[in-house]
Amino acid sequence: MRLVRFQIPLVLLLLALVAFVAPAPSSPPSDVGADRTWTLGGWYDQEATKNPSPGVFPPHARPHGLAYADWGVRWWRWALSFPASSNPILDPTGSFNQQGQSGDVFFLAGNAGGSVERSVTIPNGAMIFFPILAADVTYPCPDPSFVPGPGQTLEDFLQTAGDQLMRSVGPMRVELDGRPLSGLAAYRAQSGISTIIGDPSHTAAFDACITGSEQSFVSDGYWMMLQPLETGPHTLHFAAGIPAFGLSFDVTYRIEVTDVASSGSAVAGASPLQTPVEPKWRRLKVMYR
Repeated sequence: MRLVRFQIPLVLLLLALVAFVAPAPSSPPSDVGADRTWTLGGWYDQEATKNPSPGVFPPHARPHGLAYADWGVRWWRWALSFPASSNPILDPTGSFNQQGQSGDVFFLAGNAGGSVERSVTIPNGAMIFFPILAADVTYPCPDPSFVPGPGQTLEDFLQTAGDQLMRSVGPMRVELDGRPLSGLAAYRAQSGISTIIGDPSHTAAFDACITGSEQSFVSDGYWMMLQPLETGPHTLHFAAGIPAFGLSFDVTYRIEVTDVASSGSAVAGASPLQTPVEPKWRRLKVMYR
């Protein structure tokens, strides 16, 4: 839920440096569930094909021809493209969430820690894509130790870092209009290596690993793609955490689905940015890098 820029907490690298010199694991993390299958979109539980949460695209689905992992890459490129002063991840009210929205998929942001309640208007017929808890692992970074091991590819290195973080994720919750959604562990999707350009203002305000130039990265996390909601009001709540580090993320959206198309730009009179980023989260990222 970086869902902020949920960059992988930096402490985890210190716990897993030895693993980084080895190839990526040949089996999925133990907490993903039984009967697991690997696809280009990531690990998914075969039981998810039964779609225990109607109204949600199952993990193996390809909405508009893209796997969940591909949508995760697009989500990070969207989220990190805005300056810290008007970034949807750091927004306390939802005023900045209209930026950059286009097409038939509407992105919702997570947060940087703690609880937040936002209001947002979404055009009728749009799918909704959001992170329950997600991370982007970027390279290079100032920490000289954050490099692949001998013979290890950069993709293996970044994906293994994602594995380490996802193993530490605690219980997750998602409710839509008061109805709990199930099978959340099946919705993990890890991408292959790709590229991203983050706004340089994040270097000082949020993450020292953002350079403002093109960087290699891997998207990882637990994501959901909702099918279009009926016109009218809805409530979406999602929460997750990393208990070992005392981190929790809790986001509630008051959604109004309307027949009026989104303007695609920031709302006039938007509320001030949520500042500062939770110190504990920021320290973890520094330690990781």
